[in-house]
Amino acid sequence: MKRLPALLATTIALLCAQPALAGAQREEDLSASVRAALHGAVADRASPEPIFPSAMERVRWLGEMSDRLYKRVPDPKERIDFLKTVYYEAQRAGLDPQLVLGLIQVESGFKKYSVSPAGARGYMQVMPFWVRQIGTSDQNLFHLRTNLRYGCTILRHYLNMEDGDLYRALGRYNGSLGRPEYPNMVRAAWERQWGWKPVERLAQETPQARN
Repeated sequence: MKRLPALLATTIALLCAQPALAGAQREEDLSASVRAALHGAVADRASPEPIFPSAMERVRWLGEMSDRLYKRVPDPKERIDFLKTVYYEAQRAGLDPQLVLGLIQVESGFKKYSVSPAGARGYMQVMPFWVRQIGTSDQNLFHLRTNLRYGCTILRHYLNMEDGDLYRALGRYNGSLGRPEYPNMVRAAWERQWGWKPVERLAQETPQARN
């Protein structure tokens, strides 16, 4: 068996380890307009069913992601509810759902009640000061939909701040702006563990491209 290059082996080891770089977003001054926009974005309304490009895409995506998530979330109903919420909240924020799954893998290891040393909470490791700044006191960051809505809204906010630069936005999300470790870990999890080809892309590929 060929030996893995040192960098790849190190990356895989980091992904398999307990999350060590849990989020610690830094509290910042927000303008009134940004605060109002973010408040509206995290308003705790019930999530409707996510909208997929087609019924086939829905079955394929939920089935494949469920298979990949099985060891981390054994209960089938909980797993499907989780994936549907990820898809909806990512879609609502204009994010790739697989990117969000990769971020959750690195941030919390899919542990609902994870708390970082800095106090970040839940699946997407949201800092409590965000509830004070843009939410309401009755919002619980350990609640699935609330946590994912905040996390996706915050990542979108940072992407907007950084003009779409994902590397810098992820650095802000983790509180490690300028350091490569966290963005590289999220990107590796996104591409290697949660990479996905929708039906349209599969249809466009030639048989030789698939082999």
